[in-house]
Amino acid sequence: MELASGLDPGTRYRCGACGNLTRFDVESVERVRRFWHVDLAGTGRAEEEVRTEARVVSVACRWCGSTDAIEVVATPGAHDSTGAHGSPATR
Repeated sequence: MELASGLDPGTRYRCGACGNLTRFDVESVERVRRFWHVDLAGTGRAEEEVRTEARVVSVACRWCGSTDAIEVVATPGAHDSTGAHGSPATR
């Protein structure tokens, strides 16, 4: 399952331009279905939430501003069975 950040477990972003591994601006679009419970006084709150779609629009490096050199790489100690190593971050 794709996370809102666009990353699968065991992966992280890396900027190929400057080497940044920690700071990124991630723009995403999400579609969420929520079950709302509204009491008789009119106060409502979401009790259940199901993400039906999550898509990363863009990823930019916070250090150098690069958007075209962002990669998804395995985190240290993670097995790269997903084939994510070196793939572009924007999907």
